[in-house]
Amino acid sequence: MKTSDFYYDLPEELIAQTPAEPRDSARLLVYHRDTKTVEHRVFRDVTDYLKAGDVLVVNRTRVLPARLYAYTENGGKVEILLLKRLELDTWECLVRPGKKCKPGTELTVNGELSLEILSVTETGERHVRFFFEGAFEDVLSRAGSMPLPPYIHEKLKDPEQYQTVYARENGSAAAPTAGLHFTEELLQKIRDMGVEIVEVLLHVGLGTFRPVKVDDVEKHVMHSETYEVSENAAQRINAAKREGRRVICVGTTSVRTLETVANDDGTVRAGSGETSIFLYPPYRMKCTDALITNFHLPESTLLMLVSCLCSREEILSVYDIAVKERYRFFSFGDACLFL
Repeated sequence: MKTSDFYYDLPEELIAQTPAEPRDSARLLVYHRDTKTVEHRVFRDVTDYLKAGDVLVVNRTRVLPARLYAYTENGGKVEILLLKRLELDTWECLVRPGKKCKPGTELTVNGELSLEILSVTETGERHVRFFFEGAFEDVLSRAGSMPLPPYIHEKLKDPEQYQTVYARENGSAAAPTAGLHFTEELLQKIRDMGVEIVEVLLHVGLGTFRPVKVDDVEKHVMHSETYEVSENAAQRINAAKREGRRVICVGTTSVRTLETVANDDGTVRAGSGETSIFLYPPYRMKCTDALITNFHLPESTLLMLVSCLCSREEILSVYDIAVKERYRFFSFGDACLFL
């Protein structure tokens, strides 16, 4: 299967630059896989498609202010994106321009944060040691900025707009954006319906948004990301699977987490660690019964993942409809519900 098989043409003006306000006022495209039909709704109408006993799986990760700007002794500017914490003071990072940052290079962010490039990985990331006093998260909150994707050019009015309302555990370099559509009020309405909300964790890093640069999909290598499924979460998901209740994932990160720990019968194992799972056709989901997600970039691993729910042809047909109907795309865009 070729990467180009997942290309579609997207007018630039459909790339959302700002989030919907309120969050649940975004549009919702509903695709019924059994009848291959489409409905056009508003996101808060998602309750019309949920029922008592469903399990809604969300990713509780919280986005760090992971973008830093550092300077060489000569005043050269370097952009640093934190990807994964390796030790208390050491991170794996994307560094641009990389030519300025060979091992041993020392850079200064501000008066309370500096760093040294330790090594370069096979895929070009840098291992970086930071020098600071106090708690790193406190220092980072003052020195860093939200790592918005490069296709978003507008500044956020409030950094919390790039966090889900249930974000709790710091560690991501990007938001699990399907969850941005939920408000506290909508979540409470869903709970009151008898829907279980189960939290898992996947810290979003380079694996989620690294572009596919090879022609043959199977040759793409995913970057690993940290995940956790608690014993309680596994028990609740497994009870639903045994009883024939639906497991509905919010976002592709929740899917990747569940499919990492899924057994062939659809049940899951509790656990934590690193996952580099790459889902693309003809893979079929073991645990995930339905998915709430945004519209993803052409030729991306996320578009390939969504294609595992039905077929590549169906997904591209749905995206063609979304373009014609002028849906908003990508991180701050509208949502899809695949049933």
